[in-house]
Amino acid sequence: MPTTNSTTTQPRRVVTSLSKIRDEDFGYAQARHLLLRAGFGGTDEQIRTLVQWGPEAAVDHLLNFEEIPADADRRDAFDHNIIHPRTTAEQQSLMRARQSKDEDVLAQFRTMRQKAQRADRTQMREIQRWWFTRMIQSPRPLQEKLTLFWHGHFATSFRITEDSYHMYSQNRMFRANAAGNFADLLRAIIRDPAMLKYLNNNQNRKSSPNENFAREIMELFSLGEGNYSERDIKDGAKALTGFTFRDDAFYFNKNGHDNNTKQVLGMSGNFDADGFVNAILFSPACAPFICAKIYKFFVADIPTDVKELTGPQRTVVRNMSSMLQDQRYALKPILRRLFLSRHFYDASVMGNKIKSPLELVVGAVRTLNVPIRHIPHLTEAMDMMGQSIFLPPSVKGWDGGRSWINTSTMYVRQNTLAYMLTGHRINESYVNRNKYNPTNLVAAMNDPRLDNNPPPMLIANQLLDLVLGSRPEGAAKILVDAANKVDKPNSAKGITTMLLLITSMPEYQLC
Repeated sequence: MPTTNSTTTQPRRVVTSLSKIRDEDFGYAQARHLLLRAGFGGTDEQIRTLVQWGPEAAVDHLLNFEEIPADADRRDAFDHNIIHPRTTAEQQSLMRARQSKDEDVLAQFRTMRQKAQRADRTQMREIQRWWFTRMIQSPRPLQEKLTLFWHGHFATSFRITEDSYHMYSQNRMFRANAAGNFADLLRAIIRDPAMLKYLNNNQNRKSSPNENFAREIMELFSLGEGNYSERDIKDGAKALTGFTFRDDAFYFNKNGHDNNTKQVLGMSGNFDADGFVNAILFSPACAPFICAKIYKFFVADIPTDVKELTGPQRTVVRNMSSMLQDQRYALKPILRRLFLSRHFYDASVMGNKIKSPLELVVGAVRTLNVPIRHIPHLTEAMDMMGQSIFLPPSVKGWDGGRSWINTSTMYVRQNTLAYMLTGHRINESYVNRNKYNPTNLVAAMNDPRLDNNPPPMLIANQLLDLVLGSRPEGAAKILVDAANKVDKPNSAKGITTMLLLITSMPEYQLC
């Protein structure tokens, strides 16, 4: 028989183990990866500090964020009274005007309502900017990242709620429960005024059940499609009857609640919304669904339908869900196990997730120390990139993954980074308006070779390690050549030029 010299290349085996990464395997790349996924990125100094601490201390520092002092999350930070129920006197006046067809009085009420709505829209923009700034500045990046996760999971939009303070209150609730217990989150969301309005449960009464909230709780928030029946939806809706709100607070309308026996997910009884939640938590589909959502947000873009998972991802999600059940839905142990796991740092995971617009913009500030700039410009840019906080596209939240990238959003992504680095907007000439001095970025790097006129190639490679997480072949030379054309490579203009090129690379869109 003829012989052949050809060989078959075996695909690299993905590590599926949730066992802890060894201290000696936790280097610069791994610490950078942790800061990107369990936050929004970090400086060279922060990365090297985590390497020095080792994986357990690094993860615990991020995860035990309640031990880190931070700005108070105050209930009175925004005006709760812009949108409010009419007083008894106003109700009576409006009723008389309608009965007598007094157009002047009716016009006054319309004007009052329109004025309040304009003020509320203005406050919603202020709240957007407040949270965006908080994500950038908070010493608790994982808490804000988890708040963002729950905002996308229990997606609620201001377009429907039309009450900025309710959206702010919901945001505070997500932050307070960020790494707590999923059962507590479910019990909080069925009492949340923004969600109750968004999914019409304020219209859900025993005389006229509204099934919207019951359906979405099971399909999108806890179990996944196909893991419940139409009977479960109908009786779940009955369990939720009477759960509504008055002004800014939850209110249980006993007269509107159905007190008959319900059958939900194999459980039977005269239960209310808390009984409905308990039935969900006892379902074998709940923990796998939540773990798949956590995995998709923090690890890799996967289908949220657990039945569609295969290979390593199926194995990891299954192991996570077993642990979540054992922990009675406590989230912190699951997150700790995940962020310390060998799987989390596998080559198939690192650098293979598309950044959301928020991860892109917030990460640029937290990694490169660029100025925050004019926040309305940045929030407008994120909207153009497809992610406007407090305004998710639907109850499903943001699809993420490939949906973030198209020809239009790539144009905005690259120009937003250029604006952040240089201070000039699209079609403006190059002016470094922001007093951003990237030489400080290089000087802060913990490498003695960067002192006193460092070699240009060293600067380029260190920037690639920090900003890109890799050194594509030939990239450093391209960066140095480009820097030489505008100034010295170690000058502010030269380093800015290199950063502009790095942030325009396809790899920069990944984390």
